This record gives sequence, structure tokens and C-alpha cells, in this order.
Amino acid sequence: MNYNLLEEIGLGSFDLTYLFIAAYALILILIIVVIVQAIKFSKLSKKYKKFMSGKNAKSLEKDIVGLYEDNKFIKASAEKNKNDILTLYKKFESTFQKIGIVKYDAFNQIGGQLSFSLALLDENDNGFILNSVHGAEGCYLYTKEIKNGMCEISLGDEEREALNMAMNIS
Repeated sequence: MNYNLLEEIGLGSFDLTYLFIAAYALILILIIVVIVQAIKFSKLSKKYKKFMSGKNAKSLEKDIVGLYEDNKFIKASAEKNKNDILTLYKKFESTFQKIGIVKYDAFNQIGGQLSFSLALLDENDNGFILNSVHGAEGCYLYTKEIKNGMCEISLGDEEREALNMAMNIS
């Protein structure tokens, strides 16, 4: 009984050399894949041994719970810090940040430039001008309110100069 499988499926004239070459190429590819997977498995195995060294399931669970609690604490602290910074920023907006001072001789007779105009403004250019006028009879102190960089009362030259200095206007 002569039985030829290749003739049965219609490939009687097919050269088996091509089949062996294809099989050999497939075997080489599979060997390369196995080697690559073995290297990856070896690396993973080393990481796993390092991770599990001296640990059992309960101690590992404690470590994970500890990390979770630390993470919750850090998030809460970061949120508190963020809120504190916002609060400080809002408070800082209304503090005097801009200052301008001009010294002058009010009556051109006493000398020494003992009179001055002092402008104190917050971030939004709100504040006041303090004007101290020193003369022979005494010293007088006046204030003028500043809202958004403007004053409802007319300003003297020195007061205007101090205000411009505080608002950084040349």
C-alpha cells in the first residue's frame, strides 16, 4: 500500500524543502520569543523576590495600609496648605504694599525739609496719604483717603508726587 499524503491534498509536485525551510524559520522565531520571555521573566522574578524579601502577606498588607494612610495625610496637608495660602493671599491684598514718600520744606524758611507726604496703598491702589506740614508754629498732620488711585480732595504737588511714586507712575 503506497500512500502519499501530498498527492491526496493536491500538492503532489510540491517540494518538501520549502516546507522544511519554513518550519526551521518558525522554530528560530519561536526560540527567540522564548529567550526574550525568559529574560523578562527573570527580571520580573528578581523584582518579585526583592519586593517579597522578609515579608509575608500580613506584613505586606500592613505596609500597603501604611502607605495608604500616609497618602491620605499628605493629600489633607496639601489641601490645608492650599487653603492657608489662599487666605494669606486675600489678607495680603489689603495690606499696604506700595509706598511713596516725598520730603519738602513747606514754608521755605525753616530749612531741613522737615515736612513730608507719605502715600500708603494696597494692591488695588486703596489707602491714604499722610501729609505732615512742619512750620515755625508747630507741626500739622493731614490725611486724605485714596480709592482706586484717586482722591476726592485735591492733592498738592508733593502729595501727587508721593501718590505717583507709590503707584509707580513716572
